[in-house]
Amino acid sequence: MDVTRIGPVFGARVAGLDLRAPIDGQTIASIKGALAEHEVLVFREQQLEAEDMLALGRGFGELLTHPFSPSAADAPELIVFDNHNENPPTLTDVWHADETFRVAPPAVTILHALISPPLGGGTTFASMRAAYEMLSDRMKLLISGLTARHDFGRFGSLFPDTPEALRRLHEIELNFPPPSHPVVRIHPETGKPVLYVNRHFTRQINELPEEEGAAILQFLLTRPAVPELQLTVEWTAGTLVMWDNRSVQHYARHDYFPQRRRMQRVTISGDVPAADAPSPGRLTQRLTVHNPPLQEEDAAVPRRQVLRPFERANS
Repeated sequence: MDVTRIGPVFGARVAGLDLRAPIDGQTIASIKGALAEHEVLVFREQQLEAEDMLALGRGFGELLTHPFSPSAADAPELIVFDNHNENPPTLTDVWHADETFRVAPPAVTILHALISPPLGGGTTFASMRAAYEMLSDRMKLLISGLTARHDFGRFGSLFPDTPEALRRLHEIELNFPPPSHPVVRIHPETGKPVLYVNRHFTRQINELPEEEGAAILQFLLTRPAVPELQLTVEWTAGTLVMWDNRSVQHYARHDYFPQRRRMQRVTISGDVPAADAPSPGRLTQRLTVHNPPLQEEDAAVPRRQVLRPFERANS
C-alpha cells in the first residue's frame, strides 16, 4: 500500500491494493489512518462489481440505506447513479456533506466510477477542517458552541404531487426528524475541529436571532468555494474515491450532461457529531499543510501564506 499526497492541503492517491480481494484488519486500519490524515483517498484502476463494492464497504462498518437515492434492486445499501440524456443529474451540484439530515450522519462515503464521460463529470472536494483553520479568531469564538438545524428539504422536490408519493414523503419525514448538529464538530479520530454546516442540508443556526444567524450561516456556507480548500478528482472508469464525510464536503459537477456517467456508492455509518470546546491555544491555528514537513530540497518552492485582514494591513 503506497500513499502519495496529491494536494497541498489534503488528498492522497493510494496504490498497490486490489480492492476486489479480501482486505485484512491491518490493511483496513492503515486505510482508516490514511483517510483520517488525508481526508480524501483516490484509488485508480479498480474493477469492482456490485458485490465487491458491498463487501468493501462492510469491511469499514455498517452500511446505510439512503431514503432518496436510487438503489440496486437486490441491495438497498448500494446506490447507483446512472445519468444520461434521458436521466439528467439532480441535486448533486451543490456543496454538501452526505446525509447530515441524520442524527448520526455517515462517517465515510465510497464512490466508484463504472462509466465515465470523456470530458467533464469531475467531483470537487473541500476540506472543512482547513475551512475552520482559515477563520479569524473572533469568528471561531463566535460560532463555538452553536448548533444548526439540518433537514432534507431539497430532496422533497423529488416527490411528485400524488397521494402515494406524498404518503411516502411523510413517512420519511417521520423517520428522519430534523436534527441539530454542532456548527463546529470535533473529528472523533483526529480531535481536530471541523466546520460542519453545508448548503444542501443546513437550515438555520439555533442560538441566534433569525437575521443574525442567517447572515453568519450564509458566510460559513461560502467557505467551500475558497480555491485553497479544494481538491478536484477527474473520474475515469475504475476510479474509486473514499472520503471522510465528517471533515469534507463535495460538489459533483453537471458539466458532462448529456453524456453518460454511471457510478456506484456505499456509505458507512457514523457517530453523533460531538461539539467543540475550544482552547486559547487552538484559536491561533491557520491553514497549513497537515502532512509531514517538506523536504529540505523543496524549501525554495514558493508557498502562499494565508493572512488575516489585520495581518495584511500591517504587512
